[in-house]
Amino acid sequence: MAKHTSSGPGAGGNRALRVGEQIRRTLSDILMRGEIHDPDLNRLSITVGEVRVSPDLRVATAFVLPLGGDGKEEAVKLLARHAGDLRRRVGAVLGIQHSPELRFLADETWDRMDETRRLLSQDAVRRDIES
Repeated sequence: MAKHTSSGPGAGGNRALRVGEQIRRTLSDILMRGEIHDPDLNRLSITVGEVRVSPDLRVATAFVLPLGGDGKEEAVKLLARHAGDLRRRVGAVLGIQHSPELRFLADETWDRMDETRRLLSQDAVRRDIES
């Protein structure tokens, strides 16, 4: 039976989760304070719902959503435009020598939850669940 060590796959996953959460909080703070000098970006209130970091810590994908959900694509484009500056700032705050490449995607969590609620409210689905 293989022995788990601190350099095994589990350890890297935990570190990626920890780094992802640190990046999420840092990005949220940077955006909340309006540290990026772009009026189009700063007029949006953007929530960073989750950051997933690759196991090798080279790429961090941030799932973002503007307040109200409108303008997702615009928010993603604006953040991508400033990815280098955001990466530099995140690295400086976290004190890490090699900050991950930042990628941005629209957070679809709320849309999926709404669709799930809609499906569960259908009579046919309710009948299936109750039986």
